[in-house]
Amino acid sequence: MRAGVQRLNPVVLLAFGFASLAGSFAVRDLPAALAATTAYAVAALLLLPSWRYPVACLALCGVSAGLVGYSAWRLGNGDHAPVAALRILVLAWPGAVAVGFVDPARLGDYVAQRLHGPDRFVAAFVAALQRVSGLTGTWQQLARVRRVRGLGPTRNPVTALRYAGSMTFALLADALRGASRTSVAMDARGFATAHDRTWAEPAPWTRADTVGLALAVALGAVAPVTMLLT
Repeated sequence: MRAGVQRLNPVVLLAFGFASLAGSFAVRDLPAALAATTAYAVAALLLLPSWRYPVACLALCGVSAGLVGYSAWRLGNGDHAPVAALRILVLAWPGAVAVGFVDPARLGDYVAQRLHGPDRFVAAFVAALQRVSGLTGTWQQLARVRRVRGLGPTRNPVTALRYAGSMTFALLADALRGASRTSVAMDARGFATAHDRTWAEPAPWTRADTVGLALAVALGAVAPVTMLLT
C-alpha cells in the first residue's frame, strides 16, 4: 500500500493538492481544522513510502503556518490563531507532498492525452520543468569546473559574494542556451504547425487512479463535512 502512491498518474497526484486547496476554505473552526489535518496525516502515514519527505514539507509549511497564527494572535484574535495556522497546513502541505512524486515527463503525457492540453504548450512546459529540476546538477558541474581551475569560493565574504554572482550568471547563461536549443528542436519537430501529434508514451487510466482520485476528493471534503456536522 505504501508504494501505491508512486503508481498513481500525475494528474491524480495534483488532484490531492487542488482538493486540499478547495477544502481549506471550509476550515473556519477548530474541529474542522483538526479533522482535516488529522485526515491528511493518517493518509500520509498509510500511503507514502517514507516519512522523511512529508516531514520536511510539513516543517517548511509549518513556518508559514506559525507566522500566520502568530499574526492572528498579535492582532488580538487569539482564539482564531490555531485555526488560521492549521488552515495554512491544510492548504499547502498535501500539495507540496504530492508535487514531490510528480514526474514532469509523465505529467506532460497525461495533460496532453487525458486533459487534451495544447501540444506545444505542454511540451514547452515539461521542458521547462525538466530544466528547473536539472539546475542543481548544473550548479554542481559549474562548481567542480571552477574548483579545478582554482576559482573556488574562499572564506572572504566579498570573494564569496562575487563567486555566487559569477556562478549565478553562468547558470543563467547555460539556461538560456538550453532554452534556445529546446526551441529549435521543437520547431524542427513541427510543434509550431502540426495539428495531429502522436506521443511516445501511453497515458493509461487505471483502477488505482480512480481510487486515488476518489480519495483526493474525500480528503478535500473532510473539512466542509465536519463544519456542517458541528
